[in-house]
Amino acid sequence: MSIKIAPEKLREWILDDKELALIDVREEGQFSTDGHLLFAVCLPLSHLELKIFSLVPRKSVRVVLCDGDNGFSEIAAKRLLSWGYNDVSILDGGAEGWLKAGNVLFRGVNVPSKAFGEFVEHDSGTPSISPENLKSMIDSGDDILVLDSRPFSEFKRMNIPTAVNCPGVELPYRIYDFIKRPETTVVVNCAGRTRSIIGAQSLINAGVKNNVVALQNGTMGWSLAGYDLEHGADRSISEKNDNERTNMQGIVKSLVERFGISKTKIEEIDSWNASDQSHSLFLLDVRTYEEYLSGHILGSVHAPGGQLVQAIDRWVGVQGARLVLIDDTGLRATMTASWLIQMGWKDVHVLANVDEVKGLKIGHPSKKFVPPKEKVQSISLIDAKRAMKHGAVFLDFSTSLEYKAGHIEGSFWVVRSRLAEALSKFRHKGVIICTSPDGHLATYSASDLSAILNRTVLFLEGGTEAWIEAGFPISSGFENLTTENNDIQYKAYDYDKDIEFHMKEYISWEVGLFDLVKKDGTAQFRHFSE
Repeated sequence: MSIKIAPEKLREWILDDKELALIDVREEGQFSTDGHLLFAVCLPLSHLELKIFSLVPRKSVRVVLCDGDNGFSEIAAKRLLSWGYNDVSILDGGAEGWLKAGNVLFRGVNVPSKAFGEFVEHDSGTPSISPENLKSMIDSGDDILVLDSRPFSEFKRMNIPTAVNCPGVELPYRIYDFIKRPETTVVVNCAGRTRSIIGAQSLINAGVKNNVVALQNGTMGWSLAGYDLEHGADRSISEKNDNERTNMQGIVKSLVERFGISKTKIEEIDSWNASDQSHSLFLLDVRTYEEYLSGHILGSVHAPGGQLVQAIDRWVGVQGARLVLIDDTGLRATMTASWLIQMGWKDVHVLANVDEVKGLKIGHPSKKFVPPKEKVQSISLIDAKRAMKHGAVFLDFSTSLEYKAGHIEGSFWVVRSRLAEALSKFRHKGVIICTSPDGHLATYSASDLSAILNRTVLFLEGGTEAWIEAGFPISSGFENLTTENNDIQYKAYDYDKDIEFHMKEYISWEVGLFDLVKKDGTAQFRHFSE
């Protein structure tokens, strides 16, 4: 049975250093726009079955659910209890109740990580360069190297001219593949601020002797200064030269000593798995996805180091959990650990016997999902295309941006947690076919519908991705929306208009987090002297 917890008691729990899963079950767009608690993890009710076991693996951990005081927490609590979670509470009054009790709400997503980036800049005095000065240096042909610390997909969408893609934690690992002269100025950028700051400071903390600076406000700052971005570039990191291993081990030793990083071994991890039921354990492989797929420790998940620091709540849903970071040299895991420790995570370990990572052929990891409540039937692409001609209606449960980019012709866009609203928007009486990008979320949505409708409900095999790959009819744009498209947070570049306004708003928000976090008082960011 779930109980209501007062904001005052929840604040005590957040600060008591015991494990706590604080889960906000609103859709991401509402979570972001309406405001949320600093350490709340956004796990929408629509996706609860798909992500709860990976974000909150230990069922005896304290769980507190939060929403907009709209009843979603009660629904989520019933589901969690039925799945075996036994310590479930609901924040009384939701986010608004937290605010009325004199606490702070935060807009945006991945806020602890973004706020931490601002803390690092203030605490470490991370040097930066303005877009104007960078443009002048590029135009003058100065000895300069621009490294874009975002994932390749973001880099390819748009990048600073001349930049090379080298995501996050790969920077200190691969920097000497790029620079050969101590006179070269190294500029690290991202789309905004956090990964620029963390990336530049990572190189500084790793002892790089070159002049290293972060680009002020990233690609947004570059655009706001009136400069053009490149699109579709493919300049990226190369394979690491093992000749640099000696240098890497020196960096690892320095980081371990400075930040008090703990090392562990496979045997100890096995012991934790077998006997320790008091800690939530996350095995996080911080290498590139290609390296991860070539072989990884059983039970580990791919969490590239730079993105893990940028958005740890994507992988870890339990504050105070035990984190084990893994790569095959120790440098990337150790650098990531140094940042998480500074962020306030106390139970952080790096796998010591890294050679055991190599040579494993695990392939794609298996994921644990809660099975759909009602069993539903699938429909093949060919049969679905025939059904379309006979009046079948397609309901698309992708994100609004995925739907906008390409969806089955004539389909309706639906948010799973708002099915009642969706059903009031169309009058079709025929077969309902549910779809989503890979078909997985559609399975659960079809199960929900079949429980409340007296008609045939199916899900599309392979989802919309398979439909598009088959060359079947698609449309694009916002059409047939059954609810407001506030399911996810849009980035500045996702808007069709007023992009400059949204970029300025985002940068202002990010800079303002430093003071807002101090006012909130629940963060435990740590200072380490050099």
